[in-house]
Amino acid sequence: MKNIFKISYLTILLLATTHQVKAEEKVELLKTDWSFKGLFGTFDRGSLQRGYQVYTEVCASCHSMKYLSYRNLSEKGGPEFSIEQAKAIAASFEVTDGPNEDGEMFQRPGKLSDKFVMPYGNVKEAQAANGGAYPPDMSVLAKARSGGVDYIYSVLLGYEDPPSGVTLDDGVYYNKYMYGNNIKMSQPLYDGSVEYSGGTEATKEQMAKDVTTFLMWTAEPHLEARHKMGFKAILYLIILTILVYFSMKKIWSRIESEV
Repeated sequence: MKNIFKISYLTILLLATTHQVKAEEKVELLKTDWSFKGLFGTFDRGSLQRGYQVYTEVCASCHSMKYLSYRNLSEKGGPEFSIEQAKAIAASFEVTDGPNEDGEMFQRPGKLSDKFVMPYGNVKEAQAANGGAYPPDMSVLAKARSGGVDYIYSVLLGYEDPPSGVTLDDGVYYNKYMYGNNIKMSQPLYDGSVEYSGGTEATKEQMAKDVTTFLMWTAEPHLEARHKMGFKAILYLIILTILVYFSMKKIWSRIESEV
């Protein structure tokens, strides 16, 4: 009888846990209009440039972009800063170079050919500065996370007070959309966290959308070229299908006339 009770209790506990997990999985991610979605999707240049600003002023102190060079900021299909602007951006960072003639490393202003400056010297330093958590590199984050841009956008806006009965450890925050709802990164975006030029209001939602758009570009910089190639391929197949159809129709008309 005791064994039956234990089995029943474990079954109920397992079902309750499964139900809780499924409930967490059913949390619907926030949606917004992404200009780059769809067959004809393109990146919004203004959003990309603002997204880079948000990354630099808010994210870059912890998160690296190790696959990106400053010259990429001026390339076609990206934020498309002018060469002068990209050079100025690169020069605003100090890069470790060397050794010089004395065998010593030295600091110099960044150049277009340099990779984005890393916020930490190594993984251990990054973990020590973030309570044991390692801030992931953001270069391909939009493609590496399930849910993609919708997930990143949702997490940036998903900070809220924990539900009653939920206790968080020190340095841990509650996020509605984060896997497990616990995150060690404090809320990064607040209204007015950055100052946009051009009259765009720097709301949390706008900044989250802009930086997520920027992260999508860093993860898939050739997206626009791929969309153009896909459109050309579809157009070619349509034309080819029409030609084949009329060719076959002409051939069958001859056969029918002979019969």
